[in-house]
Parts: sequence; structure tokens; C-alpha cells
Amino acid sequence: MGPCFGMKGGAAGGGYSQVVPMEDINLHFTGDIHAIELAHNLLAAMLDNHLHHSNSLRIDPRRVAWGRVIDMNDRSLRNVIVGLGGIANSLPHESTFDITVASEVMAAFCLSESIFELRERLGRMVVGYTRQRKPITAADLKAHGAMAVLLKNALKPNLVQTLENNPAIIHGGPFANIAHGCNSVIATKLAMRLSDYTVTEAGFGADLGAEKFFNIKCRKAGIQPDAVVIVATVRALKLHGGVPLEKLDTPNTEALDKGVENLKKHIENVHRFGLPVVVAINYFTNDTPEEIQFIKDKCAYLSVKIVSSDHWRQGGEGAEELAAAVIDVAENTKTDFTLLYPDSCTLWQKVGIICREIYGAVDVLADKRLRAKFQQLQESGYGELPICMAKTQYSLSTDPGLKGRPTKFDVPLRDVKVAAGAGFVVVLSGDIMTMPGLPEVPAAESLDIDENGDVVGLF
Repeated sequence: MGPCFGMKGGAAGGGYSQVVPMEDINLHFTGDIHAIELAHNLLAAMLDNHLHHSNSLRIDPRRVAWGRVIDMNDRSLRNVIVGLGGIANSLPHESTFDITVASEVMAAFCLSESIFELRERLGRMVVGYTRQRKPITAADLKAHGAMAVLLKNALKPNLVQTLENNPAIIHGGPFANIAHGCNSVIATKLAMRLSDYTVTEAGFGADLGAEKFFNIKCRKAGIQPDAVVIVATVRALKLHGGVPLEKLDTPNTEALDKGVENLKKHIENVHRFGLPVVVAINYFTNDTPEEIQFIKDKCAYLSVKIVSSDHWRQGGEGAEELAAAVIDVAENTKTDFTLLYPDSCTLWQKVGIICREIYGAVDVLADKRLRAKFQQLQESGYGELPICMAKTQYSLSTDPGLKGRPTKFDVPLRDVKVAAGAGFVVVLSGDIMTMPGLPEVPAAESLDIDENGDVVGLF
């Protein structure tokens, strides 16, 4: 719900390209995210309870690694102190809040194929360390069983439909800028068994969503795609070419010439994994045929099909050309799917490969303390895990202001932590936050109930 009340909006589509019921899906829906939030916070409560009563596991309060989550953008909760008010209220210590979609529980939930695998993953989650730096897990606290109970029904995929009555499965929602950005393995494999073609999303471009889809989800689930659709808009490419928001509706091939470099990099990133690409130009009414043809001409040397798709205005009929192109590429193109790095690379090497090959960076920057944390995780047996980068979605770099295809930039790292239950190592870069804040005018101000009892203002 955080994006719905903030600025991004919901995730049910728009126009005649929607899944319904839109209001329910964007808000409470079946309670999946509520269950994830409760399971996460149950573990936090049991951890604090253990510290209060006996601390027989000898957890160092200064090394507690498990905070809390809430499905709301609330910057004031990013760093907090809990346990104030005297000896009856547990042991005071620093803590944090993340948005629920960034929870490791969400990641484990999406990567598990059964409730029993999920229970095992939950048990591996590291909640803190002793003074001797021994990791303490949810299983050590005997919390993973109760967490699995809370998630038992949420683990079942949710079947909805489009406005044209086509089936769609919605299940799980880790954001790709702060988490691994893919829906559940259960939902994907279920759809693959029930349909001739399964379309799934990996959000925020080929530098975030696609990279994590390949290197984390495909690696863990043993699956690989037959083709990749990169969705772009003329407006977004002009924005990457330096055009301000208020002038994006004005034709500007000069800006497109600069902005299309961003699209080229995303195409090259997918080709790096040995997969064919179809580019879908999501049509806006102010797009001109000349601009769309300009994009096609600029990308011609990459040998990709570029199709303008008008599904927002026309529904499925507006996406027929795109569907035909995807089928043609999937059926008639030989793939050579290759992961970006092997498990045997060190954690530091994996980060370097992602930053240089996918983002286009020159170097990776980390201070001595952070490099020591990488080394400690490597020596603790986590070295073979894949990397989950937390990075801004607004640029190929870690600077949201660097549009197009930036060059000669470095990637500054801020922190690294293991997500042992999810099975990856999270690396925070730049100023990216795992708890967003509300904008100056939040979307919540427009959300209301009308005289008929219907929700209005949700987008």
C-alpha cells in the first residue's frame, strides 16, 4: 500500500489493460502482504522477548540484525530505539523499519516452492550475533514454525482476470530497486504448466529487475525464459535525453537521440544473458510516427524487433502485433542463456561484475569497514550466494540525476548484509532507502469513498 498512498500508484495496470478488481488488488487484496508483515514482526517480537527474559543465546543487543516492517512509506521509522520505558518494556536497543516488500520474508516467500521449503528458509534467517559474532537464526529462537503458520494460506497463488477475462496470477511483490523484484516461483511454474505462453514481470529495467530475475530467480528455480520484452516509452526516452517533465509531449528527436542510448544499454544487458529481445513502445497519444521510427532506426544494428503497442487504449487488440512478435522470436530464435557470474566468484567479484557489465561503471567504492564485512560474510560460508543490489531505478548509475547512458562513473556502496533465508546477499548502493518517504503531496490526499461507497482517487 505504500506506493498507493505515496506517488508511484498501484500495480494493476491502466486503461483497458488492467487486472480486476483493481481497488482490492492495490489495497488489502487477499492479505498476502499483511501475512508477510505479521510473520516478519512476530520474529522481531520473539527476538526482543528473548532479550528481555533470559538471552540464553547470548545475543549482543548491539548486533541485533532483525528490524521491523510496515506496508507504508514512513521515513520517521527508518531508525528507531525500541524498549524504552523501564525494565518492564524489554531491553532498549536500536532498530529499524523497512517497507514490507523489502522484507527477507517476502523474498523467501517468493522463492519457495512449498510450505516446508518456506519453513526451512524462515529458520535460516539471521536475527543477530553474539559477542563472538556467531549468527543467531529464527530457528534458534524457535520462531520459524509460527511464522510458517501465518504464511500457510498466503503461499497459495491468487487468480484474477483482466478486463477481457484473461486469467492472471498475482502472487508476491518484492520491489526490484530494493529487493529481488520478481513474483513467486510457485506462481510462475503454475502458469507455465497451465498455459502455452507465460508472461511474467521483472520490474525496473534490465539493470535491476531483469538482472535479478536471471541471477537470482532463474538460478534458484532452474528456469529460463525464451524471450524478453523490454517496455519503453517515447516520453521516458526523451526524459533520459534531458527534456523536463512538462515538455515531454512535444516532439523532440534531438532529445530522443540522447535518450535512446539508455534503451540500447538495456537491450545489450539482456543480450549479455544470451536471450533475444522484443522492444514494446508503450504508446501515448502524443507520440508521433516519426519518433517511433527514429527509435527503430537507432536500434537497428542491435537486430531487435521494436513494436508500438496501444493496449492502454485498445486492450488486447492494441497488443496483437506485440504478441505476434514475441511468439515469433520465442519460437524461432536460438537462445544461449548464460548467468552473469558463477557461484564460485567471491561476493566482491560478483558486485564488481554487476556494476561494470550491467550498469557500465568504472569502479566500485567501499571503505575499509565495508570491505571487511564482505570478507567476513565470505569467510562465514555465504560466498556462493548471488547478489541482490539495492539501487535507484532512475538511472543506470547510483545517481538519480544521471540520465541516458552515463559513463565514467563509480558505484559507491553503503552496506552489505546476508539474507540467508532468501539465499542471497543484499548490497546497498548510493542513497537508496529500504523505507521510502511520502512526497510533499501524497496520493493519499486524493483517496476517498464517494456517495455510493466506491473507492475513488486510486490509480
